[in-house]
Amino acid sequence: MQILPPALQKVIDSLGTLPGVGPRTAERYAYYLFKSDTMNSKRIADSLINLHDSISYCSKTFALIPADKELSDLYIDPSRNKKLVAVVAEPFDIVALEKTRLYHGTYHVLGGLISPIDGISPDQLHIQALMTRIDEDEVEELILATNASVEGESTALYIQSQIVNKNVKISRLARGLSVGVDLEYADQITLGRALEDRTSL
Repeated sequence: MQILPPALQKVIDSLGTLPGVGPRTAERYAYYLFKSDTMNSKRIADSLINLHDSISYCSKTFALIPADKELSDLYIDPSRNKKLVAVVAEPFDIVALEKTRLYHGTYHVLGGLISPIDGISPDQLHIQALMTRIDEDEVEELILATNASVEGESTALYIQSQIVNKNVKISRLARGLSVGVDLEYADQITLGRALEDRTSL
């Protein structure tokens, strides 16, 4: 016997696939959407339908961009220093660094971190594209802005080993960031200090 209407159960099941959303939370979200204004649910549905068709990746930096563009505004902006590149794991790490208003270089998104236990190897990340960028943009400094985790440190060390023969300064965000904290959730003051006090490797 089915307790809930199939349409509501389908929404609960769909919401339950999101990270950090358990069965009870999914039920609360679904019931809230059912009780709220119909237009609110339609706006959410429309935004999800258009999500994949409206977003793409920058061909240089792998940052998120509108689908009708090829390059990120942060990359083509003439006021940004292309010789300074902050290497981050995910696109939303860019948002965190931009909020500090202290960084004026460009970015390179790896698309994850090296994690053998999760089956993520270096060749699955945008590391080779980074090597190409170093040559094409005549990069002078790489800021390895990966998370202060085992995976973040492993990835930073791997990148460092790959550019040992290139004339590039390598720096790492200072330890203002707590171990295990993702950049996305770091407060702006801590992140700003970590950026200003980055250390050479």
